[in-house]
Amino acid sequence: MSDAIIDLRHVNIYQGSGLVLADVHLQVNKGEFVYLVGKTGTGKSSLLKTLYGELPLVEGEATVAGFSLKGLDWKKVPYLRRNLGVVFQDFQLLTDRNVNDNLKFVLRATGWTDERLMNEKIADVLDKVGLKSKGFKMPFELSGGEQQRVDIARALLNSPKLILADEPTGNLDPETSDEIMKLLFHISRDYNTTVVMATHDYIVVQKFPARLIRTEQGKVVDNATINIQ
Repeated sequence: MSDAIIDLRHVNIYQGSGLVLADVHLQVNKGEFVYLVGKTGTGKSSLLKTLYGELPLVEGEATVAGFSLKGLDWKKVPYLRRNLGVVFQDFQLLTDRNVNDNLKFVLRATGWTDERLMNEKIADVLDKVGLKSKGFKMPFELSGGEQQRVDIARALLNSPKLILADEPTGNLDPETSDEIMKLLFHISRDYNTTVVMATHDYIVVQKFPARLIRTEQGKVVDNATINIQ
C-alpha cells in the first residue's frame, strides 16, 4: 500500500485552453512537508487548484487523499475537500460572525449536525492553534497572525490528511510568519499531516528547510534548490 497522499503521473495542467504545466510527475507522502516555489505565473496556484479540485484534470493520472482526480464529478469534489484543508493568504474569514461561528459554518457545510460534537471539535482545533480563549472574538478583533491561526484551525476541522497552504505567511510580519511556520511544522509532525505550502518567501524556506518543488518554464522540478539573490 503506497504512502503517497499526492500521486501525479504524466499530468498536464491547463488554465482554460492554455497549457501551464506539462508532464508533471509528483509524489508526496503522509506526514511530509513540501514547499512549492516559483515565480509568479509559473503555475503554482494552478497546481494547487488542481489538487483541491478547482481546476479539472484533463490529461494524466492523479490521486489525492485516495480520490482519483481524472474526471472527478463536481458532486464528488466536496468529498475530496473533506479530506483536505486549504489555508489562504487572505484568511477568507466571514466578517459578520465570531470565530466559533466561522468554524461552525464550515462544519455544517461539510455535513456535521450534532451541536455537542461540533462544539467539541471547535474547542479542539482552537486549542491546537493556540487560540483556546478566542472563540467569541470577531475577526476584526484579531491580529493578522491570529486570523491566520483561525484559518489553519478551519483547515483542521475535518482531520485532513493533507493541508494545502497558499502563501500563508504572505501578509504577515517576520515574527508572526515564524510562529505560523512553527505551527504548520508542528501539525505536520505531530499529526502526521502532509503539508504542501506555496510561498514566495525564501527567508522562510531558509529558516525552516524542507523538500522543495519548483515550477519553472512549464515544468515541475522536484528536490529543487533556490538561489538567494
